[in-house]
Amino acid sequence: MPPPRTRTAPRIGDSPARAKSRAWGRLAELRGPGVPARALDARALAALAANPGCRRRAILDGAGVDKAALAGALGAPSAFGQSQFAFMRGNAFEAKVKADGGAELLRLVHRKLDAGAEPPGEARVPELGAVGPEGRAARTALALREATEAGGWTLLDHPMLALEVAGSPAFLEPDAVVVHPDGSWTVVEIKSFPMLDGAADPAKVGAAARQSAVYLLALEDVAARLHPAPRVRDRVLLVCPRDFSNLPTASAVDVRKQRAVTARQLTRLTRIQDIADTLPEGVCFSPELPAEELTAAVEAVPATYAPECLATCELAFHCRARSRAEGAVTTLGRSARAELGGLTTVEDVLAAAHGEAGDPDDPAVAALRRAATLRAEALGSVGREAACR
Repeated sequence: MPPPRTRTAPRIGDSPARAKSRAWGRLAELRGPGVPARALDARALAALAANPGCRRRAILDGAGVDKAALAGALGAPSAFGQSQFAFMRGNAFEAKVKADGGAELLRLVHRKLDAGAEPPGEARVPELGAVGPEGRAARTALALREATEAGGWTLLDHPMLALEVAGSPAFLEPDAVVVHPDGSWTVVEIKSFPMLDGAADPAKVGAAARQSAVYLLALEDVAARLHPAPRVRDRVLLVCPRDFSNLPTASAVDVRKQRAVTARQLTRLTRIQDIADTLPEGVCFSPELPAEELTAAVEAVPATYAPECLATCELAFHCRARSRAEGAVTTLGRSARAELGGLTTVEDVLAAAHGEAGDPDDPAVAALRRAATLRAEALGSVGREAACR
């Protein structure tokens, strides 16, 4: 008897469009009836690429599940999101940077990235409106081609780019893309955190660089479809407020390393449809479900928790609680997990350190026993000194 066929498995005579439609239907079932999909953005993709082994995040993001609402329904709400004040301040600063047809923004691009080109004068700012993300992505690709062929400076304000991630398309919206007179393209990222004396918070700059690397990959996909393919510059322009003012300043950020890492990590992601096919029939992640049913659905997908998830994932508090309850060493961090080899739980680590389990020839076990011996000697020495006093 042949094995049962999953709901989304290819059928004989299926057209690619029909198979794709059925796959999207399966992902809609995972969200729940009538629940709209939450779009993937570059920040989520950068976080996903930083932890490619986490199937839970991959399927939830791929299906468009609202992870913040899901975390709240599980009783572990996240502290994600900007405050209303920060959101309004960021929008006001971006509007200031792009005022007058992006004159100040283009001046910064010219000064920081392309000083040898003709100074930007009256730049083109094409209309990028269209129906749906697919339409906007197609309109953006057309505008990029026209701007490259026309020469001169062109500013694309909030273009829409598409990038295939784990077998599903993700639509991304950078703050801006600039086409240079030589036909090359630059990603522009506008942030509301300040640059003090010409330098910004390294952690925030790193996060912006990883996010920009995702845009770079999507832009390279567009460039690859043109002949000859335009050059996508590997230095992006980061625009921030200067010191404590609202005046814009900028820095060129080399994202070659982040681009290479992100590309490699995204290729390692398990295809979302492959993960969906392993789930039991009827699994749904709708926040409207009872807590017990929802918890069982979430636990049906394995997670790979690490402390870094606290800064990037809405479900981090839930996954941390589960990881701690299981005594998993991943709660100690990726570096500790790598050093401990085959010891996957805190209980295993303590047993190995006390000589109750583990192979003595295992370097990790030997190091743990040596550390336990040194600790016991140190504590004994402290006890003797206290007794003498």
